[in-house]
Amino acid sequence: VLARSSSFRVACTAPPRRSVFAAMVIKTELCHFTEYRIYPGRGQRFIAKDGKVSFFITSKVDSLFHQRIKAVKLRWTQAWRRMNKKGKVDENTKRRTRKAAKFQKAIVGMSLDDIKKKKAMKPELRQAAKEVAAKEAKARTTKAKSAPKAKAGAAAPKQQAKGKEKLPKAGGAAAPSKHTKGKK
Repeated sequence: VLARSSSFRVACTAPPRRSVFAAMVIKTELCHFTEYRIYPGRGQRFIAKDGKVSFFITSKVDSLFHQRIKAVKLRWTQAWRRMNKKGKVDENTKRRTRKAAKFQKAIVGMSLDDIKKKKAMKPELRQAAKEVAAKEAKARTTKAKSAPKAKAGAAAPKQQAKGKEKLPKAGGAAAPSKHTKGKK
C-alpha cells in the first residue's frame, strides 16, 4: 500500500510537458502536371501504355494532361511560376557580374616591355615623342607622293598613245538585242 503524503507527490511529478506534437512525416507525392503535393488518399494515378506512371492531384488536372495542354501556359501551375520567375528566388541562382580583370598583351609592333616603358614615361616626354613621330610620318608621305608624280608625268604620254591605238572590238555582225521575242 502506497502512502499518500505530499512529499511523495512532489518527488514523482514530471517536469511540465512541452508540446507533444512532434513533426509527423507524411509521405506525399508530387502531381505530374501541377507539381503540387498530393497527400495520402488523394489524387489519381494514370499509367500510360509505355508504363510511365503519372499521378494527378484532381480530375481537372488529369483532363488537362490528356488534352495535351501545357502546364507552362496555365498561370496556376508551378511550371508557369518557374518560367515567369515568380515566388522565391534563391540567392545562389542570382549571378553577380564580375569585372573583367585588366590584362596586358603585347601588340604586333611592340613587345610587352616596350609598352610598359611607354606607360612609365612622363606625359610631356610622350607628347614630344609623338610629335616627332608625326613629323617623320608626314615627311615620308610627302616624299612618297612627290616620287610617283614625277614617274607618272613621264609615263602619261605613253599611256595616251596606247589608248589611241586600241580600237573597240567589232565581231562582224551586231549582237542581237535582248528585247526580241522569238524573232530572228
